[in-house]
Amino acid sequence: MGKSKDTRRVEANQAMAVCHSIRTSPRKLNLVAQTIRGLNAEKAIAELSFSKKRIAKVVLAVLQSAIANAENNHQLNIDKLFVSEAFVGKGLVMKRMHARGRGRGARVLKPFSNLTVVVTERGE
Repeated sequence: MGKSKDTRRVEANQAMAVCHSIRTSPRKLNLVAQTIRGLNAEKAIAELSFSKKRIAKVVLAVLQSAIANAENNHQLNIDKLFVSEAFVGKGLVMKRMHARGRGRGARVLKPFSNLTVVVTERGE
């Protein structure tokens, strides 16, 4: 007896890509994710390609993965795709110590984020 097949988490005209443990804070990543929400796939790629934010390269890779999933796994038309959802979640937080004066230590928090991008094929 094998495992039963997972039910799809997205609809038939959607495809999804997820990236875990991105080394940036969710607040900074959400600023970049906001810029592509609701845009056509081509415009979103152009927006991320010319963004000055460092994390935009990672978001671009996740978006391209979602588009590739739509084309190869779900047989969707890539010319009709748009970004229906792009949301950010909190990941783990590494805690480190930074030496301060008088033998004290200060806590340094290094947050990680999770990014999910869902692309949808527009209906006629």
